[in-house]
Amino acid sequence: MFDDQNLVSCAGLVPVMALAERAGLSELVDERVAIRTTTVRSAAANPAGKLTSIIAGMAAGADCIDDLDVIRSGGMRRLFGGVYAPATLGQFLREFTHGHTLQLASVARAHLVNLVQASGLLPGIEDQVFIDIDSLLRPVYGHAKQGASFGHTKIAGRQVLRRGLSPLATTISTSQGAPVVAGIRLRAGRAASGKGAASMVAEAIATARVAGASGEILVRGDSAYGNHAVVAACVKAGARFSVVLTKNPAVTAAIASIPDDAWTPVHYPGAVTDPDTGELISDAEVAETEFTAFTSTKHPVTARLVVRRVRDRAREEELFPVWRHHPFFTNNTEPTAQADITHRRHAIIETVFADLIDGPLAHLPSGRFAANSAWAICAAITHNLLRAAGTLTSPRHAAARGATLRRHIVTVPARIARPGRRRVMHLPEHWPWAQHWKTLWHNVFRPATGPPRVA
Repeated sequence: MFDDQNLVSCAGLVPVMALAERAGLSELVDERVAIRTTTVRSAAANPAGKLTSIIAGMAAGADCIDDLDVIRSGGMRRLFGGVYAPATLGQFLREFTHGHTLQLASVARAHLVNLVQASGLLPGIEDQVFIDIDSLLRPVYGHAKQGASFGHTKIAGRQVLRRGLSPLATTISTSQGAPVVAGIRLRAGRAASGKGAASMVAEAIATARVAGASGEILVRGDSAYGNHAVVAACVKAGARFSVVLTKNPAVTAAIASIPDDAWTPVHYPGAVTDPDTGELISDAEVAETEFTAFTSTKHPVTARLVVRRVRDRAREEELFPVWRHHPFFTNNTEPTAQADITHRRHAIIETVFADLIDGPLAHLPSGRFAANSAWAICAAITHNLLRAAGTLTSPRHAAARGATLRRHIVTVPARIARPGRRRVMHLPEHWPWAQHWKTLWHNVFRPATGPPRVA
């Protein structure tokens, strides 16, 4: 029988949401999000409580508005105040406009800065930071979805047209720390991959600087972001860039000018060495040349054109070696081979996309475009919050997937008791990650210093 009012299924939300409050989430929302004109008079009341309810539901595994009801089950109301019904939260999201999503995006950036100060996020941020930018296409269905249109995406390595919405995201990572979301912006499905990329990069660089990035910042992107606007934004902000260039006659001529003796094998992490000869079992080679890009603009940029070439094994009966060339444009100061390895680690942003798709971005649940945009930003806040909680749990959880963090530290059942009028949670005996959970609890509640200064 489902009749116990003292049971909760997500006891881990207590330390997780306490961490969110230590990072000033409610204060930031109250300060920056103001919805003054509404269709329903009560819809915009208490935006801090409603947004934290959405984020708590996402942390517990909700991927649509109806699933947010998980925070109202059992004894959750005994643990939290201001818990709202899914219908109320959906109504609140539908009151958002483009301007309100910009306000919420500023909350997400400031909250990330505070999380870095309140947890172990982004270790080594003062030495070197990597900012990656990419987009994805989330499929949607139904004729009522605002902004839904056909865009290109890759499925099993093939380009296909798919109807959906296209979030553009930037992430911040370090050589020692897992990536977090610096910003996310929802666009129509047919939007070009590079639309709005320059401003997103500028915002991400500024966020990294405020969070403590006093050293080198390297911005990485694929061919959609190898344009003058993105590179100019990097140069203006004092960051380095490493972006793929689309092949054109100038790039092709520069590649052809590289002498044959300039190519050197590149040792990728995990590459296999021939036990007899000691040579790498790989056909990848790298070389570089100086190149001036964007010559048709007022401000051309001269930097390194690093090229990786790979033997085309599809041509079995070749008379001469046939190579496929992959150029990227960078002012990174690392040696050629290391610069290539560093650039290819841009794929780390795909792990963030995988986490978001396996969580809150499994769906874009509303018919209103601005509501879906706010939902995507809340998903980014939730991702960063879980990542910060993982750093306070254990080194293993600091780099764990979102699904692992939810399973180990959030969706923990508990019974609420009140001995001596004190609320006590009794958690399962022999819980496999009990010690990790206690570590998170003590790291969140023991300092008792209150929320850090609002960024």
